[in-house]
Amino acid sequence: MQATVPVSSSLHTASTAADPTALSTQTNNMALVPAPPSETPLFAEVDMCSDSSTTTVRATVIQASTVFYDTPATLDKAERFLAEAAGYGSQLVVFPEAFIGGYPRGSSFGATIGSRTAKGREDFRKYHASAIDVPGPEVDRLAAMAGRYKVYLVMGVIEREGYTLYCTVLFFDSQGHYMGKHRKVMPTAVERIVWGFGDGSTIPVFGTPIGKIGAAICWENRMPLLRTAMYGKGIEIYCAPTADSRDTWQATMTHIALEGGCFVLSANQFCRRKDYPPPPEYVFLGVEEDPTPDSVVCAGGSVIISPLGTVLAGPNYDGEALISADLDLGEIARAKFDFDVVGHYSRPEVLSLTVRDHPTNAVMFTSASEKGEASRK
Repeated sequence: MQATVPVSSSLHTASTAADPTALSTQTNNMALVPAPPSETPLFAEVDMCSDSSTTTVRATVIQASTVFYDTPATLDKAERFLAEAAGYGSQLVVFPEAFIGGYPRGSSFGATIGSRTAKGREDFRKYHASAIDVPGPEVDRLAAMAGRYKVYLVMGVIEREGYTLYCTVLFFDSQGHYMGKHRKVMPTAVERIVWGFGDGSTIPVFGTPIGKIGAAICWENRMPLLRTAMYGKGIEIYCAPTADSRDTWQATMTHIALEGGCFVLSANQFCRRKDYPPPPEYVFLGVEEDPTPDSVVCAGGSVIISPLGTVLAGPNYDGEALISADLDLGEIARAKFDFDVVGHYSRPEVLSLTVRDHPTNAVMFTSASEKGEASRK
């Protein structure tokens, strides 16, 4: 049973493994500031019944675009989506890759082998200005949002450390506390021009009352050893913020769910050309024809998949959306009965993995280490 109800907000798709009842609502207009408080929920409540003998977690992935070069407006937009998801009863909300700070799709930053243009340098300056410090005031605001709406929040950001940028995921608990971060360990292709590389010290899996939560970003999900490190930490809710809207991404997400025996929540942006600054300020490259303002430049495809490979919600290619499902955590044990990749289906005497999980710093000062040693004596 499906229903489509027009409202003055976004598209919302919901599903459960136990009950395929779904709700969809759609509009063409999206406000970029928080909606005024209302006693009437934006979405009709849906009966999402599940087996009461197992723990069930209601999760939502957000499919929406950044307000490019405008981090305060993007935070406002994030809060509006978060409020909608919380009103729907979500306990866990996942945003796309680089939602805060922006994914610089189509930009070359004026770089070719052996040279950089003046405009490219200015583009990087503006992109750097849109990034956020961790910790910093934007992190404090995100923490406050998580606490206000009582949700676990997984947020894709562009992190600024000095003059190096990182594609990062931040984690917050439902009490409004910042838990930690994951930095993308391998930026893809031209991303390496503007993003640094994460190390083994930021591959966390957090134990929470709603399950063990971690994240890998976009194509690093294709890295078998990174996935194995996360399986080794017992991940149960595997978040996969991405910028890949191709059909082949769905196969990757299904494979991870089956391989890891975990729920997979993939959140992508849905963007049109008009969601980026107009030319000549922002020029789209790598496309056969100049896109019109309404051209879709990232089609979404956000999805939620169960440990048995069942698609619970999505993929959605229709527009900005909240995509929700109830996660029956009992499915994890049912799936691992067949295949536990780091347990009964492993052969550590033949194949094993060592993860270097200490920070790697370009500069270390021995005097600081000596002071630390002295203070411990």
